[in-house]
Amino acid sequence: MNDSLDPRVNRLRLDKNDGSFKVEEGENWNVFEVFHQEKRGAHHEHVGCVHAPDASLALIFAKEQFGRRKKCVNLWVVRSADILAFDLEDEDMFANNPDKTYRDASGFKVMDKINKFKAQTK
Repeated sequence: MNDSLDPRVNRLRLDKNDGSFKVEEGENWNVFEVFHQEKRGAHHEHVGCVHAPDASLALIFAKEQFGRRKKCVNLWVVRSADILAFDLEDEDMFANNPDKTYRDASGFKVMDKINKFKAQTK
């Protein structure tokens, strides 16, 4: 347990260390992407990135950098190297056929049917 008087720091349950992180010559810290949740039930949104030696310290850096500026109930940190994405040249893989509107809810004219039914029952 940390010797901090701040209960928010104690809740993180960080392993005890001497507080120093050695960075060898030519070695870089990892880049972590930060996702911010403004209120419970809301989606997490990408707000930026932090450099840190490990995920637990990245979470602390993210809290200091992005958790103080506006309302925040949760933060996620993910190592940038762990995020997979398609190349921009592969965007044609996501092309869909606009003629198949039955696959989309907008293809159904439910309100028209409801209004027609209401008009018939009057």
